[in-house]
Amino acid sequence: DLAPDDSGIWRIDLETGDAKLIVSIADLARRGPIPNETIGIKHYFNHLLISPDGQRFIGLHRWKYPAGKWLTRLFTAKVDGSDIRIIIPNGYASHFIWRDPQHILSQAKDWLGNPNWGDFLFEDRVGGKVVEIGHGVLDPAGHLSYLPGNQWILNDTYPQGKERLQTPHLYHIESGRRVDLGSFHLSKVYTGEWRVDTHPRLSRDGRLVCVDAPVEGEGRQLHVIDISSITNSTN
Repeated sequence: DLAPDDSGIWRIDLETGDAKLIVSIADLARRGPIPNETIGIKHYFNHLLISPDGQRFIGLHRWKYPAGKWLTRLFTAKVDGSDIRIIIPNGYASHFIWRDPQHILSQAKDWLGNPNWGDFLFEDRVGGKVVEIGHGVLDPAGHLSYLPGNQWILNDTYPQGKERLQTPHLYHIESGRRVDLGSFHLSKVYTGEWRVDTHPRLSRDGRLVCVDAPVEGEGRQLHVIDISSITNSTN
């Protein structure tokens, strides 16, 4: 089945074990229009994230073509599966993060006159306000997080240049300033599903960043970076 009605997003009660299908793949596949819809495309879901207030979640509705390429829509819904909203309908959505319960920062393409990938802040409603963030400065393909207070964004890059360097970085929204936190070489042996993205993530107090990066002869390692002197320098 290319869009099954018995598979999708489930809500499970951890105390009782009761499970309920709240959004089926078939349900999203029927919510058109599907960009570049053709016979034989396979629908599936990817990457769920609950909103900061626990009331809604983000999901990616992805469909793969027989030739292997895919497109992706970003949607949100209440945690019971109701009130589904297609926030990025054009098929070009990627990494995302909630800024707050009403706004989502996501990488997207073909918005606000920008034909390329960029970082856009979407209001969580159909046809809501959209603002591009950090055009030409904040990397348009990395893994996004907000620091506490939402003044800074944490991000990274995929391998770039002949040296295949990955660069986690901070972006100060008000000033447009970017601060690179280091460059991490990724050997060509780490490709495809075996690649090592830096996946920067924050400590709960926002003072430290932890990244993944391989060390020659030792494999994947965790690296911790103190960013407090950077973020404290800009109010």
